[in-house]
Amino acid sequence: MTTFADLHRPGAPLLLPNVWDVASAQAMVRAGFRALGTTSLGVAAAAGRPDGDNLTAADTVALVRRLRGLGCLVTADIERGSVETAVAVAEAGAVGVNVEDAMGDPGEHADLVRRIKRAAPDLFVNARTDTHWLRAGTAAEAIERVRRYADAGADGVFVPGLADAADIRAIAQAVEVPLNVLYLPGKSTLAELATLGVARVSLGSLPFRAALQAAVDTAVAVRDGAPTGDRLPTYRDVNG
Repeated sequence: MTTFADLHRPGAPLLLPNVWDVASAQAMVRAGFRALGTTSLGVAAAAGRPDGDNLTAADTVALVRRLRGLGCLVTADIERGSVETAVAVAEAGAVGVNVEDAMGDPGEHADLVRRIKRAAPDLFVNARTDTHWLRAGTAAEAIERVRRYADAGADGVFVPGLADAADIRAIAQAVEVPLNVLYLPGKSTLAELATLGVARVSLGSLPFRAALQAAVDTAVAVRDGAPTGDRLPTYRDVNG
């Protein structure tokens, strides 16, 4: 049986679409994706809340529970998170969590990783550092942090915002656990990231933001008498 951890292969990375509701998850499953992540921005925005403020734990747990019947593996973005939230999403059916340090104290984040692994040992803990997300960080700083998280028991490490090829390769080689990066349009292709040793590529909020723009573009096209998209799912596809 292939586990979620098995899907993290340097050189053949897992492409992880991020979803925000059952409909988006169903669409990704129909497209052939069998592992999905939740997007904290999508979940928060759909609920009318800001992202990044740890306000959507209950929404995320509820979403994971609703996705149980889709036959896909789900990992939950629990933002800065807590042991309680990690255990709750595991009980709801998640196989993993993404938990971020928000550039806080790395010792405290390592301790959180350690406590989550004790409470939910089967959960794939992806420890995120925001060295390159909240500001222009250095590879050395990211390496110091992700090594601490890996030593604390993290199953994978995540450095969103990382774009430089040399930095990506250096960080991938610096830790024994899989490296996850965020796909950045126009920066690197999936194939290029594979050659750098990346084991997982997340789409983050990109599908959610693309869906919002597509909805607006459709309304504007109808208003202006322009053609609408010709590759849309049918009513029956969605309702089925």
